[in-house]
Amino acid sequence: METIKITRYQSPVGDMLVGSYGDKLCICDWAVEKRRSTIDRRIQRHLNAKYEEGTSDVIERAIGELEEYFAGHRKIFDIPVVFTGSEFQCTVWEELMKIPYGTTISYGELARCIHNPKAVRAVASANATNPISIFVPCHRVIGSNHKLTGYGGGLDAKKGLLELECPKIKGIGLW
Repeated sequence: METIKITRYQSPVGDMLVGSYGDKLCICDWAVEKRRSTIDRRIQRHLNAKYEEGTSDVIERAIGELEEYFAGHRKIFDIPVVFTGSEFQCTVWEELMKIPYGTTISYGELARCIHNPKAVRAVASANATNPISIFVPCHRVIGSNHKLTGYGGGLDAKKGLLELECPKIKGIGLW
């Protein structure tokens, strides 16, 4: 069985787990997440690997990029990622990576982007199980009414990430 190196990272918006499998990032997710055990089992099963506390070059690079992001100096990430989900989930996650920094789209728009406009609920479910937060920016998906909806790190974290990326929205009551 292979190993997934995993370490904790204290971000300005919450405690995260950052993990690598080989030379790719496979997890950057909230340590306190209601789906934590389900997501962890899926990652380990998909990669036929177990978690082992430690670090790697990928983890160190990822944390460096997160630090730059939170300092306002990074808008695009270049760490290679490995997805651990169904074909549909991976399609949604790949589409999430196309949402530009500082912008948001609705779940309905995301469903249309993957040419499956009736799959709004399935898109929301895939978004909710994304194990590579921030790098795969699921926080950029909001309700069609411009309100914040569920987020693994909590709505305060989602709001914090969106305000970091687009300071002009802070305090104008979009959510």
